[in-house]
Amino acid sequence: MNFRRAQVDDAPALARVHVDSWQVAYRSVIPDSFLQRFTYQRREEAFRQALAANLEETYVIEDDDRAVGILTIGACRDSDLDASRTGEIWGVYIVPDYWRRGIGTRLVQEGEHMLQSRGYDDIVLWVLEDNADARRFYEIMGYAPDGASRTLELGKTLRAVRYKKVIAGP
Repeated sequence: MNFRRAQVDDAPALARVHVDSWQVAYRSVIPDSFLQRFTYQRREEAFRQALAANLEETYVIEDDDRAVGILTIGACRDSDLDASRTGEIWGVYIVPDYWRRGIGTRLVQEGEHMLQSRGYDDIVLWVLEDNADARRFYEIMGYAPDGASRTLELGKTLRAVRYKKVIAGP
């Protein structure tokens, strides 16, 4: 497995990972009418723009040159937290046929290592409340809900909960 920083020309592969993972992971959470609008073309263009403008820090993990997972990290975007002390895992997505092979664990650990090396004390991430598998995964990784939540409109009103992990040493 090769882990590296994503480049603009990775946009088609990133879009495939993102869309394929959403289509399966959120099938029972987000209405089909919304998921059908979540297309390769739209996601590819969004990745191209974000990577070209350096708006996000995205990494890709490959198996035999095939993108099988993506990780996006950065400073925390939440106004109630100190972005100089709190990093954020903006997203972790893995193609479904690579689920439960340790790739999610590796991506989260890589993200934690990079954020910790930048001096962040804590890491947060957001998870849909109805996504029990993702919540369980992050809890196993040492994250816990910190009490914050927000609503999202993804074809219906959904609640996201914020998870937090302290990474600063004693």
